[in-house]
Amino acid sequence: MTVTHSSAGSVRGRPRGTSRQSRAGVAFVAGYVLLLIAFGVLPTCYAIYFAFTDAGGAFTGLSNFVTTAQDFRFVDSLGHVALYLVFWLLSLVVFVVVLALLLHKLSSGPLSQALRFLYYIPGALAGAASVLVWLFMLDPTVSPVSSLLETLGFHTFGEVIAPGNLALLFTIIAFWTGAGGWIVVMYGALNNIPKDVMEAARIDGANGWQTAWRVQIPMLRKWIVYMVILAFAGGAQLFVEPQLLSLASTGVAGRDYSLNQLTYDFAFQMNNINGAAAVSVELLVVSVSVAGVFVARSGFFDAD
Repeated sequence: MTVTHSSAGSVRGRPRGTSRQSRAGVAFVAGYVLLLIAFGVLPTCYAIYFAFTDAGGAFTGLSNFVTTAQDFRFVDSLGHVALYLVFWLLSLVVFVVVLALLLHKLSSGPLSQALRFLYYIPGALAGAASVLVWLFMLDPTVSPVSSLLETLGFHTFGEVIAPGNLALLFTIIAFWTGAGGWIVVMYGALNNIPKDVMEAARIDGANGWQTAWRVQIPMLRKWIVYMVILAFAGGAQLFVEPQLLSLASTGVAGRDYSLNQLTYDFAFQMNNINGAAAVSVELLVVSVSVAGVFVARSGFFDAD
């Protein structure tokens, strides 16, 4: 059997184009890996070191974790964050998927393009700026929706930001700021569903609701899991919203509403860097564990 030079080259090694693409891929990934190590891995290792040592650098085991867990504010902060995460994740999954399906139903007309642009506008505001906008919106004395607030029974800013309302308010702020980008992501995922699958559902007599529930949403499963993992990690680190609201309301929201606020207080008010690191490591462990559960139970990396 005679093997030509070109075929022999492809047998002995990969084609030149593939090798060139591999080098380009490595070059792109290398920059991200370096930044990840510098601003992710190394700070995490540094925090773990602080969490298991005292101010003098001596190993203390779980002492810092026990001390912070016994702080009278810890359980309340944990409950606040847990309640916020329930509201945040439920609203994100339900409304993002529904709005993405509606956007996809509009096809690619001018209205669809305008809505995709509008979804991005709130996300253009930084976290602090979005909170300042909402501070204005939630004050019945200056808000453009003051009539709505008064109809709901809120006549003063203090009534609006009462402690029992904070989890819902932070959910509204977070959704307004971050949901638009996810809606566009889900819209793109819907566009990647093969047309023959959608056509088969139509031929089988499925209506719009049945197609969405039995075809589109199951095929969005991995994207929804990805969104939930990132949203949980970000929501567990709730800080900017309660911190600014605390300053604007002269302490109504409290400086220790969230675990990240408590970490900040440990580090800069009590000069307990080791305790702050312990709370940070706990948040990391919980976020990684939840991500692991979602990935394992959803078959996230399984081939479709």
